[in-house]
Amino acid sequence: MMRDCQPIQEDLINIAYAQCFQDSLKENLPLSGYKFIDLFAGIGGIRKPFDELGAQCVFSSEWDKYAGQTYAANYGEIPHGDITKIDENHIPSFDILLAGFPCQPFSNAGHKKGFDDTRGTLFFDICRIVKLHKPKILFLENVKGFKGHNKGKTFSVVKEKLEELGYHIYTEILNAKNFGVPQNRERIYIIAFRDDIEFSFPIPCCKKVKVGDILSKNHVDDKYTISNKLWAGHKRRKLEHRAKGNGFGYSIFNHDSGYTSTISARYYKDGSEILIEQKDKNPRKLTPREAARLQGFPDDFIIPVSDTQAYKQFGNSVAVPVIRAVAKKICEAVGK
Repeated sequence: MMRDCQPIQEDLINIAYAQCFQDSLKENLPLSGYKFIDLFAGIGGIRKPFDELGAQCVFSSEWDKYAGQTYAANYGEIPHGDITKIDENHIPSFDILLAGFPCQPFSNAGHKKGFDDTRGTLFFDICRIVKLHKPKILFLENVKGFKGHNKGKTFSVVKEKLEELGYHIYTEILNAKNFGVPQNRERIYIIAFRDDIEFSFPIPCCKKVKVGDILSKNHVDDKYTISNKLWAGHKRRKLEHRAKGNGFGYSIFNHDSGYTSTISARYYKDGSEILIEQKDKNPRKLTPREAARLQGFPDDFIIPVSDTQAYKQFGNSVAVPVIRAVAKKICEAVGK
């Protein structure tokens, strides 16, 4: 169980009371009666839409203590720690498994060693949990490059193992900019059903968005404006990359830009992938709240950690509106 979360323990009591009221409203929602577990949970970006649709979280796991603090502040529970150290027999029964699992190569990929192919990877922990509990639905998310990772062997092993475990697999790459947030963020989604269920991924929405939609309407603290030294370094590196014939370097956006680059966990270092233009000033970084909005988190989402940790957490998280759109399609599929 996560520790070092004492500063927010009192808040959890109030959240728990509020949660009891919310649970009473879930009875008629599409996923009411479904139970899910949230693995590699981060700050709960995948969990949020499943909560909204009425499903009940019965177990969560996240090894990073700061992410655990944010998770606890927003969901009223402290996630269990390292999933590799948790016995699958100690996990309650559930219907849906959620996991934005890390991308790791399999040393034995293609060697046809069955279940042993995945040992030593975090996907193995998903497999051992699925093998015991046999949930109805799996919801997996990863980076776009996952499909071609390790010359395609990683994906082929994942697909093969899930099929061996009795699942029908659907995969698609979806971009956050097509689902209501102004961010160019492509991710692969793997949805698997134990039953032979007809499923289709959501089509892009028609909602037009721009970067200004997520930017603060109020004065932004000058601490987010990058220093002269950092700005000079960004410009120098951009010129060096251009001389080499590539497009690497900082990216700058304004209110009217259609979307930003992909925010990453390293954003806290220098903000180079997403700088916001300012009149008569150096560009600035996004604030943590703006980073949250860029991933589709609502403004009532609590950020109880430092700016550095917040940037890491939102950079590592998911675009919530994409998860919501896929979750609704799952509801349609199981409803049929």
